[in-house]
Amino acid sequence: MTKQDRILAIDQGTTSTRSIVFDNRAHSLSVARREFEQFYPEPGWVEHDAEQIWRDVVQTAREAIEQAGSPERIAGIGITNQRETVVIWERDTGRPVYKAIVWQDRRTSALCQKMKADGIEETVRAKTGLLLDPYFSATKFAWILDNAPGARDAAEAGKLACGTIDSFLLWRLTGGRVHATDITNACRTLLFDIHKQDWDEELLRLFRIPRAILPEVRDNSTIFGETDASLFGRPIPIGGMAGDQQAAVVGQACFEEGMAKSTYGTGCFMLLNTGTKPVMSQNRMLTTVAYRMRGQTNYALEGSIFVAGAAIKWLRDGLHLITHASQTDDMATRIPDSHGVFMVPAFVGLGAPHWDPDARGLICGLTLGSTSAHIARAALESVAFQTYDLAHAMREDGGAQARRLRIDGGMAANDWFCQFLSDMLQAEVQRPRDLETTAQGAAFLAGLATGVWNDLSEVAATWSEDRVFRPQMEANQRRTMLNGWADAVRRTLTPQVPAETKPSIHPVSSHAA
Repeated sequence: MTKQDRILAIDQGTTSTRSIVFDNRAHSLSVARREFEQFYPEPGWVEHDAEQIWRDVVQTAREAIEQAGSPERIAGIGITNQRETVVIWERDTGRPVYKAIVWQDRRTSALCQKMKADGIEETVRAKTGLLLDPYFSATKFAWILDNAPGARDAAEAGKLACGTIDSFLLWRLTGGRVHATDITNACRTLLFDIHKQDWDEELLRLFRIPRAILPEVRDNSTIFGETDASLFGRPIPIGGMAGDQQAAVVGQACFEEGMAKSTYGTGCFMLLNTGTKPVMSQNRMLTTVAYRMRGQTNYALEGSIFVAGAAIKWLRDGLHLITHASQTDDMATRIPDSHGVFMVPAFVGLGAPHWDPDARGLICGLTLGSTSAHIARAALESVAFQTYDLAHAMREDGGAQARRLRIDGGMAANDWFCQFLSDMLQAEVQRPRDLETTAQGAAFLAGLATGVWNDLSEVAATWSEDRVFRPQMEANQRRTMLNGWADAVRRTLTPQVPAETKPSIHPVSSHAA
């Protein structure tokens, strides 16, 4: 009998779909990837073709399995996905009634503002740990029901199903037999009470979402169902699902309270494990579920930075200061400092802890002595400064100070950036040998459910360090830089944002950590 000791991870992201086969040491054996089209039908609208995503999932999965050998060795499948992106489909045919509305989409901004004005946000935040923002799923569901012809009537009649991308893929992979999601995706919808851990009737009424169209909510590591035999030559158990950032928490083995990870891609998402009790933020951070296994839930504080690697992309494609992102490492190291130049990359507003959608990018401190290298260095520094703001807000909320930060994503390959990040945070920054932590997390969840790994300690044992960066900067220099950053952010924030929603930005005192 063929030994089943491999896991297929499906990583369905915002711009591409990847399938990766891992062995039982969490080493990647094969990778297949497809980019797909982005649709922008109106300013601020972002859509995906869910059928194209489905085709890419099947094709990449087949390619990855073939490259790795035989489907007979695949013990299970793990799914990780772009969070908050929604699909509504017909139960009879599986056909979406409208394109997928993407997490970046802002079409429901006016609705969210009206609900805030009606005083609803505090109710939503208390139950979900989230803020009222079109970023999350509920208003997207409502928009489709109200705008796709006949959708609301069909939903009320029980003829439709809805979910985030993971749920849609699970339905398709199982031939329409399973309509479920995992708790980390459910908790990003604005419809899920993270304390009672169930869909909330009051929120369903507020957002006008029929409960009958919602999926069942399950643990992250459990047997969700089996794939239809026609897809991969045999039925394969689907043993794990998690939203991409929570999957990275698992991939980085951040299983203990106080452990934190930060992923540096287009944006940056920092999650701090707060243990088995949710910490409700007073500083506009998000309270979310990190994972739930065997019925036990671990929570996290999350901070979202909208622009991280995108700032480096702008240097390349917008300003044409560089031709490759890797050049920023050399540019930053060949000058002693940023010459007083600060960049606040608020190209699409500012995320946590400011949540100012109308803020716009700013470069300040320019003199005739400023060069392209200073601007490039300021762009790199801005990502570390923003991470400092997140970490500071988490500490103010009562979260444990992370002594170490595990990082991944494209910017994690930049040694200069990693060192500067460590200096700003006054914490060790750990870079793993394998930066594919999101897909790894999905693989771990599926492997735990199918016996490839027995427990979290075995998963943690597979994590290995590439390099650790430790603080080196003198306190006075760090304090001066953080105060300069705070001043630049103050210049960026828009006056129309109510003062009570803006976290105060205090200069760093000589006694600050």
